[in-house]
Amino acid sequence: MITASHLHAMVVHFPIALLIVGFLSAVIALFNKKPFFNLAAFYLLLLGTAGAIAAYLAGNAAGEGMEGGTLGKAMELHEQAATIALWLTCITAVFYLAVAVFKYKKGWVKFARIILFAVTIAAIARTGYLGGQLVYKHGAGVELALPDFSNPGIDKDE
Repeated sequence: MITASHLHAMVVHFPIALLIVGFLSAVIALFNKKPFFNLAAFYLLLLGTAGAIAAYLAGNAAGEGMEGGTLGKAMELHEQAATIALWLTCITAVFYLAVAVFKYKKGWVKFARIILFAVTIAAIARTGYLGGQLVYKHGAGVELALPDFSNPGIDKDE
């Protein structure tokens, strides 16, 4: 059965990848005059934002009941970082949408978009690092499946 922890682990990697590749496309678009890179950055940002919302919701469900102690503190840090990253991702997407809808082409807008996107990627990276700490340092969401040594020679599957 798929639990909230499993769902979060499956979903969270998509917005990370989409947003990083979108950011790289935006950086390339600064130096390359082809419209492809701007469009790629725009659409990858929109897809990454949708994925970030899904990952955030799955993460909230996965974190239920993990309060208190060292794990609770680590979980709280990850949740705070995820909230900041989600807000920054949404703000960046709205900024990109506004620039596209109003066809604003001033020079400073290109750099403002890149700076905002870079801050978003930094927030995503921090959130991912803290999430990795939850799993690999604190064992959050990890189910141990150790063999039953109490009855040697008896296989439960038989």
